[in-house]
Amino acid sequence: MPSMDIVSETDLEEVRNAVDNANREISTRFDFRGVDASFEWKKPAVTVKSESDFQLKQLCDMLRSQLTKRNVDAKAMTMGAPSATGKNWSQQVTFKEGIEQDVAKKVVKLIKAEKFKVQVAIQGEQVRVTGKKRDDLQAVMRFVREADLEQSFQFNNFKD
Repeated sequence: MPSMDIVSETDLEEVRNAVDNANREISTRFDFRGVDASFEWKKPAVTVKSESDFQLKQLCDMLRSQLTKRNVDAKAMTMGAPSATGKNWSQQVTFKEGIEQDVAKKVVKLIKAEKFKVQVAIQGEQVRVTGKKRDDLQAVMRFVREADLEQSFQFNNFKD
């Protein structure tokens, strides 16, 4: 009986590489010359530092574009609130790992509402989907990708 797992994982090595690339990009950009701006990678979070709120937003967009180039879904990012200390601004960016219980329940509810011929079960931080046909599982994959759940999902452990 075919089955698969719906998971939410982030490749933290790719995130580290994206942070390194973004730091290199800061050094080459004209609008950041002479400005104290940086990205700090402290596993599993990134701290974005700048001298102004506007530059902080630019840095977050820069990080998002570097993550996209590295095939890390931007939905995996959670932006913290910007905070100002003196003349410096900073913002914490964390990355979601695993599917939270309430999001897993939403996924199960959406799949059951579509009346796919599959069984869905929550197993810790992943959702197991089992069906009689491979086509049913592929339809579920397509449906979950198109659903707007504000989290990135991957599909692994596909057994036929």
